[in-house]
Amino acid sequence: MPINTGTVLVVGGAGYIGSHMVLMLKRAGFTPIVLDNLSRGHREALSGAKLIAGEMADRDLLAHLFTTHSFSAVLHFASYIEVAESMKNPAKYYQNNVAATLTLLDLMMEHQVRHFIFSSTAAVYGEPHYTPLDELHPLHPVNPYGRSKRMVEEIVMDYARCGHLHYAILRYFNAAGADPEGRLAERHHPESHLIPLVLQAAAGERDAIIVYGNDYATPDGTCIRDYVHVTDLCDAHLLSLQRLLEGGESLLCNLGTGRGYSVQQVIDAARLVTGCRIPTVHGDRRPGDPAILVANASRAMQELHWQPRYSTLETLITHAWQAMRVTA
Repeated sequence: MPINTGTVLVVGGAGYIGSHMVLMLKRAGFTPIVLDNLSRGHREALSGAKLIAGEMADRDLLAHLFTTHSFSAVLHFASYIEVAESMKNPAKYYQNNVAATLTLLDLMMEHQVRHFIFSSTAAVYGEPHYTPLDELHPLHPVNPYGRSKRMVEEIVMDYARCGHLHYAILRYFNAAGADPEGRLAERHHPESHLIPLVLQAAAGERDAIIVYGNDYATPDGTCIRDYVHVTDLCDAHLLSLQRLLEGGESLLCNLGTGRGYSVQQVIDAARLVTGCRIPTVHGDRRPGDPAILVANASRAMQELHWQPRYSTLETLITHAWQAMRVTA
């Protein structure tokens, strides 16, 4: 019988994936407490969940939270995620993504909170040696964002080797889509994800979509990525949480579909879903963009009995478009 009760701390729970996770936790019977500095998150996205506005690096605030609540687990969505920004300001990424996470883990240990779910990324792999990528692929991240995530993975596994922690490390591929009921949308400032950028062009909020490179070794010359619906991602987190609370072993796995869509396919599908023209312009390749980045997610499917339900391209775009119009 799954364990669906208890209070959990959701760090970064007012952001894109975190706020969708809070919705799912509430529906599953958990009581989520959100810690978020609101630099990237939105207070109104929390649907009545308790919000503590503050920094993950604030040791005194964390001590107060762990003293006044009995958390059964911590879910961590509070990393900075912009690759380009990490190249310009690596200190920001190492301070928040690594140092502040260490503070969080130390307070967890002091208060004997042993279950930890960490949002990681396919960026830990770097340039793919083969595709689809499985969890045995070498880790050679090529930017401070990816390196910061790899560092935290290693820290978490070291804590676990000492018997102090049980974890799920979940390496996302391309998170996309929005709540199927339209209650939440994807909102990054500035926006850097392809599907919302394409939909902004459809809505007339930007003049055109820049296609960075059309001469890759792919069927239509544009990059191929593995898009996974945010609700499917949250399903994997919930399954991981239940696994840990029931005494299951720690887990590291990819979250993707094993199926890739090209930039051009995304644009074409968005034109069909929205009925809009969506102008495009061609730009140069971006350094470090591999032609194909697709997950082998068989471990998550076997270990968690996880199956993506919403991650077809049409569904991803339809949900994102509906939510964008409802929440605008």
